[in-house]
Amino acid sequence: MQKRWFQTLVALILIFLLILLVSAADFIFDPFFKYVGAVAFPLIGAGVLFYLTRPLMHLLEKMKMHRIVAIFIVFLILLAFLFVVARYIVPILQTQFSNLVNNIPSMVSGVQDLISYWQSNQDVIPTEVNETINNITSNLQSYIEMAMSFIFGFIGEFISILFALVLIPFFLFFMLKDGEKFVPFITQYFKKKKGDNIRSLLGKIDEALTSFIQGQLIVALCIGVLLYIGYSIIGLNYAMTLAIFGMVICVIPFIGPYLAVTPAIIVGFFQDPYMPIWVAIVMIVAQQIEGNLVSPNVMGKALHLHPLTVITVVLAAGSIGGLVGMLFAIPIYAVVKTVISHFYETYQDAQDSDYDSLI
Repeated sequence: MQKRWFQTLVALILIFLLILLVSAADFIFDPFFKYVGAVAFPLIGAGVLFYLTRPLMHLLEKMKMHRIVAIFIVFLILLAFLFVVARYIVPILQTQFSNLVNNIPSMVSGVQDLISYWQSNQDVIPTEVNETINNITSNLQSYIEMAMSFIFGFIGEFISILFALVLIPFFLFFMLKDGEKFVPFITQYFKKKKGDNIRSLLGKIDEALTSFIQGQLIVALCIGVLLYIGYSIIGLNYAMTLAIFGMVICVIPFIGPYLAVTPAIIVGFFQDPYMPIWVAIVMIVAQQIEGNLVSPNVMGKALHLHPLTVITVVLAAGSIGGLVGMLFAIPIYAVVKTVISHFYETYQDAQDSDYDSLI
């Protein structure tokens, strides 16, 4: 028992020393990190598509299709989806977004008039408050433009990066074609019991990623459709643009819905003072349908993550990595949690035998 803990402590010390040496010799590893950074986005994009399209490929294989033929059909379906989006959805989004940007000056003017009216009807206002209000009013348009740029700019950047990287189809093809060969390739270098242990670990990681990626994207798609239907019913301007923004942001667990509804409430306020109430009602209804019908059937409790843990991880990742960190925080945490849990279970099962322990 003491020997095992000593070995674990030595291994941790060696790992931290290795990290220290790597950070001190970054000029040696800099080309490697640049290479990893260059392939990170296409690899992540292909990985997401892999988990989304793999069930379809397996379904086609069950219909006695050859794997290459099944992959070809999957690619045709993806191309058809991209064509529909580019042909019918993107032009509407461009028009609505242009109209929204062009309408920003009138929104700013309305806010300035409201503030001026409020100031003229106040008897006693401290000088500091007046100066603050005047400063905000004079820079209001730039603030709103910055906020709109932050809110909507990343969508175009994300889509452009995703579809501009020509490596994604190649990565996706080989992931679909040779995905099952990865685990045997790794385990062939270990003895049978250790190989089975590693196979079990990789299977758990694959299950966790599958549950999150497929579940979260299906949930986000359902929320986007519900928001578009609701926004269209209440007559909210730029309904499709705001619904797609909400769909993308809702990929972020728990915090996403609150961020998703903010632009819709702002736009609704300038359209009609009562419109934000209807927007909030639409979001609440969409959240209730998603929380009670969609999520339990799609995601269930596969990740076994406590809501407080999810909120903490998302907030911490947001402060470190911004929006990208918030998007990838939960899957990374789920993988780390799976690895640690597996090592702990292995340690518990191997107290009487060191043969099949990974620690």
